[in-house]
Amino acid sequence: MIFKHMLKKKKKEDMEHTELHDELSAEETLNNEETAEETAATHEVKDGPTAEDKLKEEVAQANDKYLRLYAEFDNFRRRTRQERADERKEAGKEAIVALLPVLDDFERAEKAMQNATDVNAVKEGVALIQNKLKNILTQKGLKEMEAKGTTFDADIHEAITSIPAPTDDLKGKVVDELEKGYYLNDKVVRFAKVVVGA
Repeated sequence: MIFKHMLKKKKKEDMEHTELHDELSAEETLNNEETAEETAATHEVKDGPTAEDKLKEEVAQANDKYLRLYAEFDNFRRRTRQERADERKEAGKEAIVALLPVLDDFERAEKAMQNATDVNAVKEGVALIQNKLKNILTQKGLKEMEAKGTTFDADIHEAITSIPAPTDDLKGKVVDELEKGYYLNDKVVRFAKVVVGA
């Protein structure tokens, strides 16, 4: 009887153990299935990026490209601004360097005039310096304007006054020139100040 009772107890324990084992196996199976689904989802993501990921990457690349282009343009703008500033500083350098010998001649002439007794020699020296200056300026593109006797043109002449024309053929023409006008490379850089016949 005790044996039967022990046998029953043993069967009961085995059943409980089997049930517990079955429950644990069911839970384990469920966990394994969930893990398998997660792994499959992860593999799907790893297999290929989603459309959203692709768009994010394209936006990031476009943004990077934009920033690089903006930086290049900013550097270009800064560089050209500096080059223009340097050109402006150096613009008159060539003309000034060309005029330095004339300045030297004037200084020598001034020293010579302090002890000069012959006025004609001084006049000749000043005339030579003036010719040298005119030649240098002509080489740089400066050209004198011929105004006297020409028809008055408001684009190149500045009328200071008008006087009655000495002859009929001088009406509306330049009678006298008070200050010469000049062209620099065929552009007016100074208007001629003239008296016009009326």
